[in-house]
Amino acid sequence: MFKDLWKRRVALVEADLIKELRRTKSLDENLMRAMEYSLMAGGKRLRPILLMAAADAINNLGEKFITVADALEMIHTYSLIHDDLPAMDDDDYRRGKLTNHKVFGEATAILAGDALLTLAFEVALRQEDVPPEILLRVLKEISIASGAAGMVGGQAVDLRSEGVHIDFATLKIMHSGKTGALFKAAIRSGAILAGASEKNLDALTRYAENFGLAFQITDDILDVTGDEKILGKPTGSDEKNHKSTYVSLTSLYEAKNLAHAAVDEAFTALENFGSEADFLRELVQYLIARKK
Repeated sequence: MFKDLWKRRVALVEADLIKELRRTKSLDENLMRAMEYSLMAGGKRLRPILLMAAADAINNLGEKFITVADALEMIHTYSLIHDDLPAMDDDDYRRGKLTNHKVFGEATAILAGDALLTLAFEVALRQEDVPPEILLRVLKEISIASGAAGMVGGQAVDLRSEGVHIDFATLKIMHSGKTGALFKAAIRSGAILAGASEKNLDALTRYAENFGLAFQITDDILDVTGDEKILGKPTGSDEKNHKSTYVSLTSLYEAKNLAHAAVDEAFTALENFGSEADFLRELVQYLIARKK
């Protein structure tokens, strides 16, 4: 059930992403090819999946909000394109394919990321059957999570921390922005769109925070223990770039314990939900068992 629903929704998201790209106008076809190259390169589509799952936990209408879910995937893809650039992590492969700048050149890759970020908000505004004040609230959530107080700010801390020993508190702040902020925005947005009460929104926010933490710790573990062929990208990049991680600041054993503790906290956050939140429960369990 869990894997079948995930697979079906990935297919729905990918079909919808193509539809949104096809209706987008551009002055340059090469730019559109670069945007499509990274946007349709596969992946888990976690952020749109999370948005729909959070909405399901409130009113079982997650797929109704696929348009906003598409926007989140566009923002995530922009961040990956920029993250792979020579000035950032300087990676050659992403999801088993050459990174955008390796195919289209650095300048076009930057522009493709810029275009996907701005297109995301145009797409989100196409969401139907949502009161304007609710949609504006969601767009505010997403914009804050994507910017200096969230993903971009976390990336800035990450860059500033290369080659520098940082403490555990700084590491958590960095990843709560770089990785966790967009997960949190996805879950909160799905809940808000579905009409969640403040009590349920608070519970799902706690789930989101622990989901993001478990995801990042697992990412750090896989950078040490993962198989490059399965991951679709090189391992050992954190050590190469002299980055502090949950593994380097503790140990592989302790990092695994921290990941399990975050999963337990995520479960606790959902204790007042019934079977409507089972997908979220299974998803966070899958998280720490994943190989990619």
